[in-house]
Amino acid sequence: MEQATFGAGCFWGVEAAFRKLPGVLQTAVGFTGGTTRNPTYRQVCSSRTGHAEAVEVVIDPSKISYEKLLDAFWATHNPTQINRQGPDFGSQYRSAIFCLNEPQLAAAEASKRAPAQSGQYPRKIVTQIAPAGPFYRAEEYHQQYLEKRGKASCRIP
Repeated sequence: MEQATFGAGCFWGVEAAFRKLPGVLQTAVGFTGGTTRNPTYRQVCSSRTGHAEAVEVVIDPSKISYEKLLDAFWATHNPTQINRQGPDFGSQYRSAIFCLNEPQLAAAEASKRAPAQSGQYPRKIVTQIAPAGPFYRAEEYHQQYLEKRGKASCRIP
């Protein structure tokens, strides 16, 4: 098993996207990248803890690679928006890849360069790539939030 952590806006939709990938064994939504220990959702929403809403993904690396997770990460959000995704704004919604080791760091940096060099995005990619710190699991009602409500995504038609 291998673990990875990503921030790409509201964690509900990001978690749902990762859960659909073959080889993903489990996911959890929570908070990382900040200074407050064991923050609550309400505290993180205040933008005073420094945390990002994030998804922790556990994979079977014989079935899916970290690079495939990175592909899914880029496809789930707009990496050119600073502290915002769609209608959600604040530093907790920042685009970030939290790396657990040197191979993840190298892969994340390479994956960020590719779309930037291709001109895929009209604006600069602002995704933060940082060493992973403590991951604090969000309250239980946030876990698999969309799945529990029979929704495939957060998008409003």
